[in-house]
Amino acid sequence: MLDKSVPYVSFLMLRKKDTPAPVYNLPDGFRFSLYKPGDEAAWASIETSVLEFDKESDALDYFKKEFLPHGADIEKRCLFIENAKGEKIATTTAWWCCTDKRCMPRVHWVAVKPEYQGLGLGKAIISKITQMMINLDGDGDFFLSTQTWSHRAVKIYEKFGYAVASEKKICGDKNDNREKAIAVLEGISNSLYI
Repeated sequence: MLDKSVPYVSFLMLRKKDTPAPVYNLPDGFRFSLYKPGDEAAWASIETSVLEFDKESDALDYFKKEFLPHGADIEKRCLFIENAKGEKIATTTAWWCCTDKRCMPRVHWVAVKPEYQGLGLGKAIISKITQMMINLDGDGDFFLSTQTWSHRAVKIYEKFGYAVASEKKICGDKNDNREKAIAVLEGISNSLYI
C-alpha cells in the first residue's frame, strides 16, 4: 500500500546486467499464473487496492490502452499470484519502454493487495518477474519507475540489485528527482541508497 504520509517524489531504479537475482519462493497456498483474457478486471482490482488508481474503471481503462493492444505479449509477460481459492491477489508485468533508438525491459506495475502484504509475496513476485525478464529479454539492464510512497517496495527492489538510478533519463522516463528521493528514503529508513 502506498504510504502517503511521506513526501511524494518519483524516481527510477536500475538493475545492471549480470546482477545476481536471488530466488524467493512463494509461501504454501499460493501459486503464480500468467494473464489470460478477462484477467484485466483482477489486475484493475489489485492496482486499485494499493491506491495506484482511484477507481477500478480507471485502472481497467489503463490496462486496455497500455497492455491489450499487445495481445500475445501480455499473455507471457503479465504475472499474477493467486491464493488457494484461485483469487488473483498480486501482479506485475515484464514490460518494456521503447524510444526511437531502443527498447529497454522494465518491471511495470508491482502490487500486492494490502491484506496479503507482509507474507513474502512481494519478494517472490519480484524474484519470478526478474527471472522471466532474463529468460524473455536476456540478462541486460532492467529498470522500474517508483516513488517514495512505495518505500517498502523499494527495499524489496534493492534485494534484487535495483538501485536508485544516477541517469537523468532512462528510455524516455525522466529521473530529475534522484537527490530529493534519496533524502526522503534516507529519512524514512536511515539506509544507504546509492
